[in-house]
Amino acid sequence: MRNKKFGYVGGATMVKKIKIVCKDFEVEAELLERERPKTCEAIWAALPFEAELEIWKEEVYFEIPVKIPHENSAPKTTAGDVSYWPNGPGFCIFFGKSQPISAVNTFARITSGVEKFCKTETGDRITVRRA
Repeated sequence: MRNKKFGYVGGATMVKKIKIVCKDFEVEAELLERERPKTCEAIWAALPFEAELEIWKEEVYFEIPVKIPHENSAPKTTAGDVSYWPNGPGFCIFFGKSQPISAVNTFARITSGVEKFCKTETGDRITVRRA
């Protein structure tokens, strides 16, 4: 049985997910609410958004209408990390070995299909919404 405030009753908690749609593909990312709850909450509240993406090395990024400070920020990421860059403010998807230019709040994780971002180009449209 589902409870609006707490997810599922009986101990199981519902994991929030976002859907990222770009070109001819889409992927889902699970929010990391325990690690960065304030970042997750702010981005979840701002969804959906659409933008033209930029490419930097093996990272897709674009500006979003969210301004929040650093929250357990880290200077390193791995492929599949979805991060918020407070200095931007930017939404970043890391799909290779490149690293952020400065510390980011990694707030979600793409577990499948991150390699599809290799096909993206600067100027492509991207949409992020609740899954």
